[in-house]
Amino acid sequence: MQPLIDNARMFGQRPEEFAKLAEGQSPEVLFITCADSRVVPALITGARPGQLFELRTAGNIVPPYRSGTPTGEAATIEYAVEVLGVEHIVVCGHSHCGAVGAVVRGDDLSTVPAVRDWLAHAAEEPQCSDPADPTVAEAVQHHVLTQLLRLRSYPCVEKRLDSGRLSLHGWYYEVHTGAVREHRAATDTFEAL
Repeated sequence: MQPLIDNARMFGQRPEEFAKLAEGQSPEVLFITCADSRVVPALITGARPGQLFELRTAGNIVPPYRSGTPTGEAATIEYAVEVLGVEHIVVCGHSHCGAVGAVVRGDDLSTVPAVRDWLAHAAEEPQCSDPADPTVAEAVQHHVLTQLLRLRSYPCVEKRLDSGRLSLHGWYYEVHTGAVREHRAATDTFEAL
């Protein structure tokens, strides 16, 4: 913890670099990814403060939209789209994902009931021809596509997609190599950016 505290102390000693951020934010991208500590959106994209609006959930899950039942995730998506006017939403899954791996393997999550119940939002079980594969790449990529479909059910997203003012992107990040792949609709494969 001490190195993090030391960096936080030094970070605040450069106010001139951050003064403009007090005027507001206008990110172009909502970046939805896993809460996994190995996935760092700003590091992966090179984004500076103010460039990404982030939503991090266990397993980068986008819960089903339910009118009248607000969630923090739905509020974040709606705010990004309606108030900030983001032009792109990236759903970024990653290799070695514990959440997707647990779903694929059917792990007993009875000791972590909140996690178990949250993972039920993963919708259908992600497809995986080899559940023993520690990267769970195939399952994660399928899971990313499922979350993109789920996003389309959000009224604010659907409206912006229909008007051509929003684009959705599915990414897969390999924590063991640093490589990023994007889903290409034409070939239905994840290919290097």
